[in-house]
Amino acid sequence: MMCAMKKVGWPSILVAAMPFALCLSAEAQQPTKIPRIGYVSGTGNATDQGPYVEALRQGLRDLGHVEGQTFVIEYRGAEGQIERVPSLVGELINLKVDLLVAPVPSAIRTAKQATKTIPIVMVSGIDPVASGVVESLARPGGNLTGIFTLTQDLNGKRLELLKEVVPQLSRVGILLDRGSPSSAANFKEYEDAARVLKIKTQSLEVDGPKPDLEPIFKTAAKLRIAGLITITNANIFMQQKRLAELAIKNRLPSMFQGSTWVDSGGLMSYSTDEFGAFRRAATHVDKILKGTKPADLPVEQTTKFEFVLNLKTARQIGLNIPQSVLFRADRVIK
Repeated sequence: MMCAMKKVGWPSILVAAMPFALCLSAEAQQPTKIPRIGYVSGTGNATDQGPYVEALRQGLRDLGHVEGQTFVIEYRGAEGQIERVPSLVGELINLKVDLLVAPVPSAIRTAKQATKTIPIVMVSGIDPVASGVVESLARPGGNLTGIFTLTQDLNGKRLELLKEVVPQLSRVGILLDRGSPSSAANFKEYEDAARVLKIKTQSLEVDGPKPDLEPIFKTAAKLRIAGLITITNANIFMQQKRLAELAIKNRLPSMFQGSTWVDSGGLMSYSTDEFGAFRRAATHVDKILKGTKPADLPVEQTTKFEFVLNLKTARQIGLNIPQSVLFRADRVIK
């Protein structure tokens, strides 16, 4: 009797269990949602995303993330056409990315106005409190936090270093894009510093994408400008290599706001550790993806600074770098 029940009962139990097993199998096969990080650059493109987004990726890898498994980056680059940035931000918001990384001032402003729900991590050289982006560094409020790189605050130090390298410097040219919102404030800081050092400043203005740089150097020669400092924006940033080549050709010592310029042939730069700032931004991204609210993450100021010097360029323009300056360089390109 028991044997008969066994023969009849087991198939019935198996049939009854099959839907439950299939349900468990289907649940097990459901793909895990991978967080999407939107990233807007003012200069890069799909095939050449640039070194800063790679620094962000490295920071995430250092924290144990694996691209394609724990995060993906939805990258959008304006290729130097800064007017495209707002539409690229809008595109990422429409995609409903889980988080936005914004290293461009116009991207930060656009994102802040466009969304109150998607977390935003900025990497900004413009004071976010003075510009009204956050309420305070300690308590940013809203859905925005990130890294403040103090780019503009270092202008006086850049001019001092250029004066040390070129002791006879009496007139300095300040290359700027007249259409950039930050140009006027940066130029004023250089004027104030130059007044203390008894140096005259001369604005050398370009306008828009792919600016013609040749006339700038003709003007510099005519006015006997002995040194060049560049106020960077997306349009000028795209001309790194060309600008460095022209400075060498015209034997004009040059100072820049970031180390990538020196890697491209510029004479020297003084800035925060740019790549370190993006790696540090990855810590904010990591915490937000794990549930921390942006309002609870203070905006961090970078504290590490880099003086980078290109000795090869110095030799090409016939400039002797004082040993006292060489000893202070954090990195020397030979």
